Amino acid sequence: MKRALIITYYWPPSGGAGVQRWLKFVKYMREYGWEPVVYTPLNPEMPVVDESLNKDIPEGITILKTKITEPYNFYKFFSGRKENINTGFLSETENKGWKEKLSVWIRGNCFIPDARKFWIKPSVKFLSHWLEKNKVDVIISSGPPHSMHLIALGLKEKTGLPWLADFRDPWTNIDYYRDLMLTKASDRKHHELEKTVLQKADAVVSVGKTMSDEFAAIAKNNAKDKFYIINNGYDEYDLPNEKIELSKNFTLTHAGTLVRTRNPVSLWKALKEMIAENPSFAGDLEIMLAGKADISVNESLKNFGLEKFVTRKGYVSHDDAVKFLNTSQILLLVLNDTPNAKGILTGKLFEYLASRRPILAIGPEDGDAAEIIRECKAGLTVSFQASEKMKQAIAEFYRQFKTGHAQCKSEGIEKFSRIALTGKLTDILNQISK
Repeated sequence: MKRALIITYYWPPSGGAGVQRWLKFVKYMREYGWEPVVYTPLNPEMPVVDESLNKDIPEGITILKTKITEPYNFYKFFSGRKENINTGFLSETENKGWKEKLSVWIRGNCFIPDARKFWIKPSVKFLSHWLEKNKVDVIISSGPPHSMHLIALGLKEKTGLPWLADFRDPWTNIDYYRDLMLTKASDRKHHELEKTVLQKADAVVSVGKTMSDEFAAIAKNNAKDKFYIINNGYDEYDLPNEKIELSKNFTLTHAGTLVRTRNPVSLWKALKEMIAENPSFAGDLEIMLAGKADISVNESLKNFGLEKFVTRKGYVSHDDAVKFLNTSQILLLVLNDTPNAKGILTGKLFEYLASRRPILAIGPEDGDAAEIIRECKAGLTVSFQASEKMKQAIAEFYRQFKTGHAQCKSEGIEKFSRIALTGKLTDILNQISK
């Protein structure tokens, strides 16, 4: 059986979206003749903890861990934060003023590519020694954080082993890149590192077509046939075995974080108008938020008079999140209203598909997510500012709810199962490790 060394920052008991992709690949790699070896920090910064994910770790696999030094204790002290660091600049409290801004500037310009940079050299040293005594056939890095790719790059240069770089999100085109307050020199450094990784990796995998095309363009004269797309997906074994009853309310459920750029003002506006126009709608509506919400989202809900319709679950385990999806009437998929929105493919989309509940997506109608939703006949996508179209869509879903329950076909979603996607991954691994 061939062996793959997988370098990932996110690993159980760390929860959230970042851990799912490689946890599930690792879970099924043995079925395709590959033995995974995982390298991950001993003491990572974990925004959330989800012990339920431990059940997916295959029995007997090798998990290597070393201590990581991160600047987050200093960051918390200086900025006045007590809570764990959120991703994507989500803030659940009032702006902290100049200290917060200075902290972001330091975070963006002094820690390139990210705050895990101090783990790069020690990891290359540790893994180089480990590889002298332990054979692997391929190195895999998962980012962000993109320091994981630089660890793999260092090992590639030392050992010559084939290397697959997997991107769950973009690098310089990620939605919050502009919020880092980068100097010209820092911006240039990010782009140089990104280009180096894309050119030197033997295979570059990303979660969607737009991202893959962008990476191929950045690499320029490099071989285009080494850029692959493997979407995120759903694990059929996570789906409830028992029949779950739908909510009696007209529930609109969003799972995951709602950062500032995901604040769907057009949706809140449409709901406010429908509540005023239809007492029955007002009596049935429930907005279910399972995950953290930025202060801007909470302020919008208050300003539109929607607070009394909101049920907040906070962070829930992955298992519980799947149950919430299956009980909801409508699932909300809110993309970031940012220049890169067309290429955003959040992991939750595929678990939404697996629940076979109708999806109302808010984002580019010609984007990657919209294309998948159309292809699977799983709902519809409405652009960010189209509040009238949003209102019409919700009215139609509500009509279906009152006459039975809203349905969707979710056709052809089997290709997004984690088992099938792991097969695509191992095909690439077999190709680059010949």
